[in-house]
Amino acid sequence: MKIAFVYDAVYPWVKGGAEIRIHELGKRLSSEGHDVHLFGIKWWEGGDVIRHEGMTLHGVCKARELYVNGRRSITEALVFATKLFPVLLEEKFDLIDVSVFPYFSCFTVKAVSVLKKTPAVFTWHEVWGDYWYEYLGKTKGLFGFLIEKAVATISKNNIAVSGWTKDRLETLKGTDSKITVLPNGVDLKLISEIKPAGQGSSNTPAGKIYDIIFAGRLIKEKNVDVLIKAVSLLKKDFPEIYCCVVGDGPERKALEKLTRELGMQENVIFEGFQEYGALIGKIKASKVLVLPSSREGFGMVVIEAFACGVPVVTVKQKYNAAQGLVKDGVDGFVVELEEKEIAKAVEKMIEKNSRNIEASEAAYSKAKKYDWDEIVENICSVYESRIRRD
Repeated sequence: MKIAFVYDAVYPWVKGGAEIRIHELGKRLSSEGHDVHLFGIKWWEGGDVIRHEGMTLHGVCKARELYVNGRRSITEALVFATKLFPVLLEEKFDLIDVSVFPYFSCFTVKAVSVLKKTPAVFTWHEVWGDYWYEYLGKTKGLFGFLIEKAVATISKNNIAVSGWTKDRLETLKGTDSKITVLPNGVDLKLISEIKPAGQGSSNTPAGKIYDIIFAGRLIKEKNVDVLIKAVSLLKKDFPEIYCCVVGDGPERKALEKLTRELGMQENVIFEGFQEYGALIGKIKASKVLVLPSSREGFGMVVIEAFACGVPVVTVKQKYNAAQGLVKDGVDGFVVELEEKEIAKAVEKMIEKNSRNIEASEAAYSKAKKYDWDEIVENICSVYESRIRRD
């Protein structure tokens, strides 16, 4: 098959769940002999079209800021969608897989799909619905909701990355719509080969060198400020508690300021974005991963933590799909988005007791259900059925 993936952000220049999903699927499909192309923003130096890990990357337009004032840039999304049309139209593909967010490129893909008579698959990483009104206010939020609804209307073949996202998509398309759930995954073999951070270092002891780890973009929806406040509460009983924050984003300066105000500079360390191996090493060297996000379409870092044998604390929020991955009291905890509740759950995870060993074993057992190789096999079947049908 000759397959085109469409998404403005491209891994490894931009690191996020959607970017990693496309990268992992693309390189595996390529290794199986498929001709894989990715159309995104040109984040790299050199030519507009390059080869990368077996895939052909097409730089549709020059690099632009994805976020403006902490929110995804509408201008960037419109420029990408406009520049995408002539580039995507140049070649003939067996199938185009477009990541729905940030929406405008979906209309471009639909137009090319009709003109070239090429099947298009719409991959939904999350569905916002009425969250638009919280995110942008009543007037602008209505515009966002209508755009999302329009994409749901034109999308014929749909993939949701979780049952949670599928259920929300059905509120836009109806329960009789055919929506295939194909989750994000992990490379269990690769993760098993990565050593915990600090292992073998002369000045850092092996084992659990972090009590808590967070990994993700530093944006308001991730609620890292609540985590920092929870760590501050825990410091009273655990004066040497150590929290590692991996990631970067528009909220970093404010979070660092909060850390200083709470006198937590020795307890909370900001590591910025990390290469994948370094990230996994840090997760393996942690007792618990905390994801206090109020909005997640899937929550890939949860499965990555499980693959490291690390339990997870996440929160009960209407738009947080990650809570569907954690079995409360088994491989982690799902609590209210409140620093005292997060602190209580974390305390249970960092105390030395047999329950934590059981939680670690349960976490690793669950991760086995999300191996990328199996997911690639399933997605090939979906692609081939769409091509035959269309």
